[in-house]
Amino acid sequence: MGVMKRLSGILQAKANKVLDKAEDPRETLDLSYEKQLEQLQQVRRSVADVATARKRIELQAQQLQQSAAKLQDQARQAMSQGREDLAREALQRRAGIASQLQDLEAQHQQVAAQEQKLIATTQRLQAQVESFRTQKETIKATYTAAKAQTTIDETLSGISEEMSDAGLALQRAKDKVENMQARAGAVDELLASGALTDLTQPVDSIQAELDKTSTNAQVEAELAQLKAEQLGAASPAGALSAPTPPPEQDQQQDVAPSDGSPA
Repeated sequence: MGVMKRLSGILQAKANKVLDKAEDPRETLDLSYEKQLEQLQQVRRSVADVATARKRIELQAQQLQQSAAKLQDQARQAMSQGREDLAREALQRRAGIASQLQDLEAQHQQVAAQEQKLIATTQRLQAQVESFRTQKETIKATYTAAKAQTTIDETLSGISEEMSDAGLALQRAKDKVENMQARAGAVDELLASGALTDLTQPVDSIQAELDKTSTNAQVEAELAQLKAEQLGAASPAGALSAPTPPPEQDQQQDVAPSDGSPA
């Protein structure tokens, strides 16, 4: 039972929250104002009904007064003609009319008092309705402005979040560009210093070994030539004897004679 009651309370709370979110207070205020106008119209109809009843009583009293005045005249005429019996009957009828007039007067006072009370109620209700209308329009205007401000704030909040995300993306792109530029600069420095091999110009390992051997042979030949020059400068007959040609020159003479004929 406790669990069911709790679930019922949760569902009711959620339903109220949904209804509160869907409810537009401006529509609620307009509906309340329309109901007050209906109540005011009902009170006005009641005032009109009471006023009609009062007027009817006044007309009846006026007719009875006319009848009473007529009977008074008839009583005078009867006495002038010596008809006392007719005068007595006229006066008796007039007395009955006077009693009716007294009852109508009491009713008239009650209806008139009720009419005045309803008129005061109508005036008070009219003032309340007018005051409610003013407050209603003020609240509606305030709500409309607050709703517009909320919509603007939510929009700006969304734009702010998007701008924040865009700023982060821009910063990440900037960092990436700077990182790539730094990496490219470091690689260029390493390539220039020879610490790295330029991958755009791959070297064959065999060709590299052949180039190394050729370079060593050239160095050895130049070194031998220098030694021979030093020995020739130190010998007394060095000026008369022809210098020993370098190995490369001997090889060239063996391969190609000076006269151009085949060996």
